[in-house]
Amino acid sequence: MTKKIVLLGSGELGKEFVISAQRKGQYIVACDSYAGAPAMQVADECEVFDMLDGDALERVIKKHQPDIIVPEIEAIRTERLYDFEKQGIQVVPSARAVNFTMNRKAIRDLAAKELGLKTAKYFYATTLEELKEAADKIGFPCVVKPLMSSSGKGQSLVRSTEELDHAWEYGCSGSRGDIKELIIEEFIKFDSEITLLTVTQKNRPTLFCPPIGHVQKGGDYRESFQPAHIDPAHLKEAEDMAEKVTKALTGAGLWGVEFFLSHENGVYFSELSPRPHDTGMVTLAGTQNLNEFELHLRAVLGLPIPGIKQERVGVSAVILSPIASKEAPRYKGLEDVAKEEDTYLRIFGKPFTKVNRRMGVVLCYAPLGSDLDKLRDKAKDIASRVEVY
Repeated sequence: MTKKIVLLGSGELGKEFVISAQRKGQYIVACDSYAGAPAMQVADECEVFDMLDGDALERVIKKHQPDIIVPEIEAIRTERLYDFEKQGIQVVPSARAVNFTMNRKAIRDLAAKELGLKTAKYFYATTLEELKEAADKIGFPCVVKPLMSSSGKGQSLVRSTEELDHAWEYGCSGSRGDIKELIIEEFIKFDSEITLLTVTQKNRPTLFCPPIGHVQKGGDYRESFQPAHIDPAHLKEAEDMAEKVTKALTGAGLWGVEFFLSHENGVYFSELSPRPHDTGMVTLAGTQNLNEFELHLRAVLGLPIPGIKQERVGVSAVILSPIASKEAPRYKGLEDVAKEEDTYLRIFGKPFTKVNRRMGVVLCYAPLGSDLDKLRDKAKDIASRVEVY
């Protein structure tokens, strides 16, 4: 049952998905806005074009006639996906899901207003004046971010009125696509954050991976660990929310559903991605019987998933570039990593660098019941010894 899959976005997550797909005999066309993107290095064919150009996107789909379209990034002319779906092409998880989740306004209104999920208080702003009015209503500190962005781009924590001008400029500059509207949110005093990887299937029940804890800096993931400690009642609350929102969005695939956890106020829905999640790279450490990319592929193809089992504890720590260069990056410290027991190194293969761009990840694992804090310290220490130059 070989299928032709067009992958829209070819970063490190797409690369791992392609590897999983190739192992199941699938044919992959990897697309991105630049040549040599990580997933292109392992795909059957490649296309370089601006996916916000709807006509260019349509030309690529007509050229390749895929069975399945798998979006991996936000910067896509997503409304065209409805047309492709009507033509009989499977969109992952669905055209509706991708359209809603690529825009924070649509997904937040669905979650809070239609489904009644508990979220932070929020307003939208299309001008600086609207941003200031919303901040007066919410109070400080508050969080300002673009409606469409990824990896924390354009997101800021605002502590006073004086910081709103910068937050507006930074938010607009970090916006993906052509939407110049920001969302301003109440700052939740949470104790921790988790990602609940949720698998929706075509004709089978929704499944959940053990919760993944993560640490972000500037809205961008820096480390993740599995399983995260969470009160069983809170985990059930999160699972119920995740199942409700993914069912409303429809479709089959793996979703990264993010929550804030507060000992005082319980669980708050934060965001979700209709695809493998960066914090879920910890599953590449063998923490589960099936990693997130294998789960995504099985759900997409309609293959059975007999169950998801936690097999060991694991952590991930990212490797960041300190430089910006158009030259192919080089790395030092690989020998040090290779000496470490129970450790994997994954270099993503990005062809150029930006300051603080994720270039790779260190993964460490240990038997169930091991000290997770010690393992986190180990991974961060090893990652710090890998130099990008």
